[in-house]
Amino acid sequence: MAGRAGPGPGGRRSPVAVRPPPLTASPRRLRLVLPIAAGVLLLDQLTKAWALRALDDAPIDLVWTLRLNLTFNTGAAFSQGEGLGPFIGVAAAAVVIGLLWSGRAVPNRTGAVAMGVILGGALGNLCDRAFREGDGFLGGAVIDFIDFQWFPVFNVADIAVVGGAMLLILATAIEGDPDGADGSVAAADGG
Repeated sequence: MAGRAGPGPGGRRSPVAVRPPPLTASPRRLRLVLPIAAGVLLLDQLTKAWALRALDDAPIDLVWTLRLNLTFNTGAAFSQGEGLGPFIGVAAAAVVIGLLWSGRAVPNRTGAVAMGVILGGALGNLCDRAFREGDGFLGGAVIDFIDFQWFPVFNVADIAVVGGAMLLILATAIEGDPDGADGSVAAADGG
């Protein structure tokens, strides 16, 4: 019988080595990654459109040091690299392509959700660079508006990228390889 090992010492069946599935395109995983990415992208763009209208005149103080304060970031995360928007935009586009490529091969549902969240966030900020007013190719400014006043100002896309990355790390640590670390599975008799 294929896939079963004969009895080992003591009459017990020994584990059978099973090859892990190849990391090929999984339409089922992409069907999860893409709608989640689209939802995050939509939420990000809606909140930025709201921020442009509601925060144009003055910031809104909420609780403690949290306020909603409209800013425009032409640099990278935490406003580093001001004026390097086109280069950052090209790098972001490469990241989006890499996420789409690797999103086809995530090993589990939680990983697919995390990849969708990260992809949606990356697309949100990339859309700002591509379609907002700015200097030339991918020179648009990213709209940031969540301001703790003691931390750099950020947006929903930033939350998605960081939160999705943390979820992906957690999912990998907790769920690991669904076929086992060594690629083997125990025989059907519970051994």
